[in-house]
Amino acid sequence: MGDSSKSGTRVFKKSSPNGRITAYLGKRDFVDHIHCIDPIDGIVLIDEEYLKCPEFSSGAKKVMATLTCAFRYGREDLDVLGLTFRKELHTDMQQVYPPTKENERRLCTRLQERLLRKLGKNAYPFFFELPLNSPCSVTLQPAPGDTGKPCGVDYELKACILYEGEEPQNANRKNSVRLAIRKVQYAPDRQAPQPCREISTKPVLSDKPINLEATLDKELYYHGETMSVNVQITNNSSRSVKKIKISVRQFADICIYSSAQYKCPVANLEHEVCVPPSSTLCKVFQITPNLSENKDKRGLALDGQLKHEDTNLASTTLIKDGISRETLGIVVSYKVKVKLVMGGLAADVSLFLPFSLMHSKPVNDSDNQRRQDAQDALSIRQEINSTSSRNNSYSKEPKPADQPDKKPAPDAESVHLINFDDPLPATNTGFEPMPGQGWDDDELQFMEFTRLRLNNAHPEQQNGLPPPPTQN
Repeated sequence: MGDSSKSGTRVFKKSSPNGRITAYLGKRDFVDHIHCIDPIDGIVLIDEEYLKCPEFSSGAKKVMATLTCAFRYGREDLDVLGLTFRKELHTDMQQVYPPTKENERRLCTRLQERLLRKLGKNAYPFFFELPLNSPCSVTLQPAPGDTGKPCGVDYELKACILYEGEEPQNANRKNSVRLAIRKVQYAPDRQAPQPCREISTKPVLSDKPINLEATLDKELYYHGETMSVNVQITNNSSRSVKKIKISVRQFADICIYSSAQYKCPVANLEHEVCVPPSSTLCKVFQITPNLSENKDKRGLALDGQLKHEDTNLASTTLIKDGISRETLGIVVSYKVKVKLVMGGLAADVSLFLPFSLMHSKPVNDSDNQRRQDAQDALSIRQEINSTSSRNNSYSKEPKPADQPDKKPAPDAESVHLINFDDPLPATNTGFEPMPGQGWDDDELQFMEFTRLRLNNAHPEQQNGLPPPPTQN
């Protein structure tokens, strides 16, 4: 096996309906590291012929990029008479073309440098930074019959062409590109103490108590991981324990307008037992919370959902010190409830064990980081212009008649990093939150921002092949 099996760096792209501008991003998940948040760095490619319009030279037209974080608290189909159930939590806007001095002098990531050299002089970078108090992307699961955008916190990156004095929300849809992105949190490196709770209570008409102790094997779990709940019962009362119920509950605090809390069970387990008076029981139960068994529960908090992409239960929200809960949008937490069903007139005994449910940290993300000798867009554009001028002067030199035509040797700075005519390898085109390819990769895989594996697509399309011809 050679290097043919080596996959290239994945790049997500999306073009405007008229093809005049195209936006490129190296990833769609931007991580909140508590002390900092991944910057949102990308490239906008503008059609060369379109740049020749006199409106650009006169300053009547500009290419702008905007970043919006909003909380939608009502269904989109209920928006009438200009009233929307949507509140913007954070907005930012910057000019992409004509390029500003700040953007031209700002150091580019490795991927931005490669894209600038590959796409040419009509590619321009943009840079956004989210504030530390910005909320994570959370979506409330809609009912099966609901249409439109679901409720929750979402982020949208938009590149558009604007006339002088025009607002981004009024931009022509044909001249706009909308990209849905997510702000996520990953599991910390250090584990918290092992959750353990104990409760002792006296049932009705009983002089002695019943003791219940429950322990989890750890505090932090990854999505899809099985949990082990150790239950120990010491029954000194005169009542018997008939059943043990264990459930995993999700708590979602809506912090925008009120302090309302919504709870929803995401996993349940019942076990018939008989713990008579003056006896004990120690048993370990296995339970796994996942989304596949909760598809029909409306209002369940999920990780921010991208279009046509599968998601999972919302991750636990890590609250930073000194940041108000009102700015976090939706705060998600999880607890395990252990309940003992007693016989007779005795009341049930229950306790809660809090834990964290999150994603593991992604692999290396070196392409979206800056090198020690990183360059800015202005210096890269100057290199491209000087390289093209050298190649033009080389092609104009007279050649002896007895020598065949030879192609000039490519300059080190102008080597193509990818050939657009080469077919993509037959790999899974599903979404990977953090592409982990290194700087030495030879190829860039340009992926359409919308999902390639549509539900109604032909099998040939899912494998990266053109659809079969239709017969009239």
